[in-house]
Amino acid sequence: MAQTALKPQNSPKFTAMHRSFREPRYNLDGKTVMITGGTGSFGKRLTRTICDEFKPAKLIIFSRDELKQYEMAQAFNPAEHTFMRYFIGDVRDQTRLEQAMRGVDVVVHAAALKHVPIAEYNPFECIKTNVMGAENVVRAAINAGVKRVCALSTDKAANPINLYGASKLASDKIFAAASAMGGSDGPVFSIVRYGNVDGSRGAVAPFFKKLVAEGAKELPITDPRMTRFWITLPQAVDFVLSSLAMARGGETFVPKIPSMSTVDMAHSLAPGLPHKIIGIRPGEKLHETMVPLDDAHSTLELEDRFIILPSHDNSQRQYYLDTNAKAVAVDFSYVSDSNPEHLDARGLQALLLETYKG
Repeated sequence: MAQTALKPQNSPKFTAMHRSFREPRYNLDGKTVMITGGTGSFGKRLTRTICDEFKPAKLIIFSRDELKQYEMAQAFNPAEHTFMRYFIGDVRDQTRLEQAMRGVDVVVHAAALKHVPIAEYNPFECIKTNVMGAENVVRAAINAGVKRVCALSTDKAANPINLYGASKLASDKIFAAASAMGGSDGPVFSIVRYGNVDGSRGAVAPFFKKLVAEGAKELPITDPRMTRFWITLPQAVDFVLSSLAMARGGETFVPKIPSMSTVDMAHSLAPGLPHKIIGIRPGEKLHETMVPLDDAHSTLELEDRFIILPSHDNSQRQYYLDTNAKAVAVDFSYVSDSNPEHLDARGLQALLLETYKG
């Protein structure tokens, strides 16, 4: 199967909050694309990008919520976007996935149960969707002859301490091994792992802004030491499209993005408003990790991202080294509190403008 070579790092330097992640870029013109969980925040933004920038043969929105599909169909005019299709289905159902994937070239797997406390309280449901659902997507993609699959992960999958993170780590392992399962003519599977997405469901910045608009007298802070990685929805979509182009099979792509403490974010959004410490929720970490120390030996670095290579395929290491990647130090880890790129108040405003423009 033909692969897309990496481009040399000859672009100007960008700070983390301004990286576009647009090169290389997978061309979806003429392709049939399916998004699992396509009615979510990421799915809708990816759909908008595809509609604005590509001419796909079909774009299939696969999800289990008929109301969200109805509302999405109103937002994307059917008369204008004649290539769009809406499939009711659940990733827990492999048969339905195979039906939906017939003739599909590219799958972006965004469906997941993502709420940490809810996953802690409903563990079996989390496993059925996030782990068994990943297996179903892999089997269906292989059986349907899909060309490329990109699965969305989370920073919580690295050194997980909660069930959501553990289930996504299991999902990552499934997708990392899937290319070998599919054989030389099977799909190219890859994973993207990034931090909190500003503008997504449950993001803290819109929550804080809502509280301020409603006249809140204080902002709730779980722990004043807490830090998180941040990425915008446009960046997340571009990162997926570039990772689709770059993937050779089994890699986990991690973007270089800024970190910010929740206290600094609260001060930036509402200067002078006091804080109320409410304590860490069940399953929360103080800081998030995207590349654990134990993965340093299999991690390479490019100008805008890290690549965690699959343990079963050593041939890829030399390929990436030949295309301008470099190995990280043996004691390397990528953690939000030690991230050299810190998001300040000005950077946060730029991030929010990028998220909500248009």
